[in-house]
Amino acid sequence: PDKHGNIKDVTLGFDELADYYNTDTGFGAYVGRNANRIKNACVTIEGKEYELDKNDGENNLHSGFVRSHCMMYDTVFGKNQEGNYVEFSRLSPQFEQGFPGDLEQKIRYTLTEKNELIIDYRMVSNETTVVNPTNHTYFNLNGQNNGDILQHQLEICSDSFLEIDEDFIPTGRVLSVENTPMDFRTMKIIGKQIDYSDIQISRARGYDHNYVFENNGKLKKMAKMYSEESGITMTVYSDLCGMQLYSGNFLDGVIGKDGTKYEEKAGICFETQYYPNACNEKQFPSSILKAGQQYKSRTVYEFAIH
Repeated sequence: PDKHGNIKDVTLGFDELADYYNTDTGFGAYVGRNANRIKNACVTIEGKEYELDKNDGENNLHSGFVRSHCMMYDTVFGKNQEGNYVEFSRLSPQFEQGFPGDLEQKIRYTLTEKNELIIDYRMVSNETTVVNPTNHTYFNLNGQNNGDILQHQLEICSDSFLEIDEDFIPTGRVLSVENTPMDFRTMKIIGKQIDYSDIQISRARGYDHNYVFENNGKLKKMAKMYSEESGITMTVYSDLCGMQLYSGNFLDGVIGKDGTKYEEKAGICFETQYYPNACNEKQFPSSILKAGQQYKSRTVYEFAIH
């Protein structure tokens, strides 16, 4: 509900199930095994090289052409002390998407009485492999059929981000947000500094950058977004070390819910994850999961009225 008590649908999406197979948008998608980009669509694990789909120029994006959100999952509905949940589970077989190992995946979505959406990930593989899932929901706190997100206000609790090259791949350099359009340490209007004279902004046509957080495995506040129009706030928490901010720069008029035409910047994503290309960058926290070890992570989207 917004500040007037009217229910708002704050996520972009489709009316028909079949449309969610659209891999260009990934509305609402669970992205696995690996979110974001892998340079040269190649990863070396324990001395062995694995070639992946080149579905983003010479690079791999969101694990290639075979997308996890297009698969069928076993489902369990339940309720615990946190709220009502639905849990999706599926075995991703060896070399699906090009990665080694049979990967057991569990993704649980819990809706709490406090208007929180909690996403819990549990993964285990019989071989050492890459595991770096995320959620790709586009949010618009004015409502999915109500313009763009450029007047939303945003705070990001990070003082550094990853520099990207012209292919959106991190260069390995961690840059300070100080005196750049990337600085959201104090809440500001999103569109205020989408300054295309800044090389990082112009390369991405807006924000499509990974912010850096402490890699301590503890749940922490990453971001908070607010719409003055609706009075709705959304706070993002995660126990991961990175969050990709994507301001919907490549939405191109796709028709969504209620016939809504989603133009550029109609929604914004907060993709909690390991850093892009973390499986190849030695100085980044690694997204390589050892055989038999469990990957465990939580992301929370908390909604309130300001």
